[in-house]
Amino acid sequence: MAKKTNKYSADQYGKATETVEKRAFYFGSKNFKLMLIGLGLIFLGFVLMMGADANTTPDGKFDPNYWNEDIFSFRRIRLAPLLVIAGFVIQIVAILKRNK
Repeated sequence: MAKKTNKYSADQYGKATETVEKRAFYFGSKNFKLMLIGLGLIFLGFVLMMGADANTTPDGKFDPNYWNEDIFSFRRIRLAPLLVIAGFVIQIVAILKRNK
């Protein structure tokens, strides 16, 4: 007697293969490193902008008749904003950088 086969069986359509679903996360370790570097530059830029007000004496007291020229220093006017902008640019690069 012949063996009865089911005509709708999946056994006749090739080998059964096990597929593993790969969950790919968009950000890799390089993205996170760049994001941390960018955050560090932004934080450093804001820290460098801090300091005494225009009317603060070197002793740390407020005096409306005193003018502190330190508010126009290279650190506050040029360096700190440059670091903040560089940090934001690095953040954008870290977000747009593709994982390979």
